[in-house]
Amino acid sequence: MNHSAAMNQYKQVGVKGSIENASPHALIQMLIDGGAERINKARFFMQQGEIAQKGESISKAISIIDGLKVSLDFEKGGEIARNLSDLYNYMQAQLMKANLENDEKLLDEVLSLLNEIRSGWAAIPQDVRNAHKPAVAAVE
Repeated sequence: MNHSAAMNQYKQVGVKGSIENASPHALIQMLIDGGAERINKARFFMQQGEIAQKGESISKAISIIDGLKVSLDFEKGGEIARNLSDLYNYMQAQLMKANLENDEKLLDEVLSLLNEIRSGWAAIPQDVRNAHKPAVAAVE
């Protein structure tokens, strides 16, 4: 996935932020943050009994996770990219199940997984971010 496609995916799910000049690393961070934000909104709407808004928030979180998934570079990322792809598929399935079953615990599980990914992504040293394209994100 090229940088423009990732930016379009980010825009499509309605997440706000300055993405025009974002680095590939920052763009992925924004997607992760946007996904977490949508899951938190879904939890709020679930608690309030706002079914339509809950479904919309979950749908946007699923789309954001899809954006993360399509940014994977399986050639460069190898096993890590394959594992992340499987994890993203699992997270999307759990979100769909959370929506159908109105289950906050499933939202919390996905949010926890997303936070783990965020922590790992944030731990990438700045010099590595600047020197190389991320091993799991294909950005042209």
